[in-house]
Amino acid sequence: MADFTYVAINKDGKEVKGTIDAVDENRARAKLKSDGLRPVSVKQANIFTKDINIGGGKVKTRDLSILCRQFTSILNAGVTVVEALRMLADQTENKTLKKALGETRSLVEQGETLAGAMAKQSKVFPAMLVTLVEAGEESGSLEVSFDRMGKQFEKSAKLQGMIRKAMIYPIVLITVAFLVVVVMSVFVIPRFADMFTEIGSELPGITKAVVAVSDILIHQWYVIILIAVTVVVILKFYAGTESGKVVFGKIAINAPIFGKLNVKSNSAKFARTLSTLVSSGLGISQAIEITGKSMTNILYRRALEKAKAEVEQGISLSNPIRKADVFPPMVHNMLAIGEETGNIEAMLDKVADYYEEETELATQGLTAAMEPLIIVVMGVVVGILVLAMYMPIISMYGDMNAM
Repeated sequence: MADFTYVAINKDGKEVKGTIDAVDENRARAKLKSDGLRPVSVKQANIFTKDINIGGGKVKTRDLSILCRQFTSILNAGVTVVEALRMLADQTENKTLKKALGETRSLVEQGETLAGAMAKQSKVFPAMLVTLVEAGEESGSLEVSFDRMGKQFEKSAKLQGMIRKAMIYPIVLITVAFLVVVVMSVFVIPRFADMFTEIGSELPGITKAVVAVSDILIHQWYVIILIAVTVVVILKFYAGTESGKVVFGKIAINAPIFGKLNVKSNSAKFARTLSTLVSSGLGISQAIEITGKSMTNILYRRALEKAKAEVEQGISLSNPIRKADVFPPMVHNMLAIGEETGNIEAMLDKVADYYEEETELATQGLTAAMEPLIIVVMGVVVGILVLAMYMPIISMYGDMNAM
C-alpha cells in the first residue's frame, strides 16, 4: 500500500483535497470514484508532498477512549453530528486527531455518513470503531456505539499500560547497568591500566580481559555502534516479513519471562473485542474478522482467520479456538459454555475480566521479581570490574609482604 494525494470534485461540484492509500494510482482513482468523487489529479505522495507529522502526535488508544466518551456525552445532549465533530476538533490538542476530525466533518457536511467519512481516515480510526459507528447509524443508537467503544478503548489502554510498565522497568535498570559499565570501562579502568603498565606488574587473566574490553570501547566504539545499528536494521526488516512476523510472534508468546504475560493480554483483548462487537449486533463471522485484524500478533490473526472460515462452514467457534494452540483452555471452554447457553457475549466478558485481572497481577509479580534479579546481575558485573582492577594491587601487596 502507498499514500496518494488527490484533488477531486464531489457531488456538489466542490473541489476537495486529501490523501488515500491504495496499491497503485489506478486503484486510488477507483476508490475515489466508488466514494462518489471525480478525480482531477492523483499522485503518489513523497517526502515533499505527503503530510509530515512533526509534533502532530500519534493518536493513542487513550485518545480514542476520550474521544468516544466525549462524543457520547455530546450526542446525548442533543447536539448534531456535524456540530459534535466541530466541538471535538476544537477540544483536542492532538494535531493528527484534530485534522482527522476536521476532514471527517467536511465529508459529513457533503452528505457522507459518519462511518463512511471515518473510514477514509483509516490511519486514525480503527476498523472496529468504524463498524460500530455504522451499526449505530443504521439502528439510530449512535451514542450507544460510542459509549461501548469508549469503554473498549479504555480497557485496551489500561491493558497496554500494564504491559508497557512491566517491560519498561527492567529496560531502565538494564540501561543504567550498561551505562555504569561503559563509564567504568572508559574513565576508570584506563587509569588503573596505565598505573599497572608503569609499575610493570604481571596482570591476572581477568584484569587483562577487562582492560581489553575497555580498549575496544575506547578505540573501536564506532565499530560497535555500526554493528549494533546493522543488527537493528536487519532485525527490523526481518520483523516486517511474513516469516519474521511468525518467528517474533512465537517468541512473544513462548519467551520464558514475558510469554505467559503476552498470552494473557492477547486472550483478554480477543475476548473483550469480540464481546463488544457481538453485543453491538454484528454477525459472529464479521465480528471474528474485525477482532482478528485488531490483534497485533500474526499468530492470533491467522488463528482467527481460520476460525472465521470454519464458523462460516457451520462449525462452532470454540472448536477452532481450541485447535489454535495460542489460547489458554479457559478461553475455548467458556466459549463452548456460551455457545451452549446462547449467551456468548456474557461468557466472553467473563473471560476478558479474568485475563485482564490476571495480566495486572502478572505485571505486578513480574516487576517485583525482576527488580532483585537485575540488581544482583548489576552487582555481579560491577563486582567483576572492581575485582579485576584490585586483584593486581592485592597481588603486589602480597609480594611486598613476602620480601
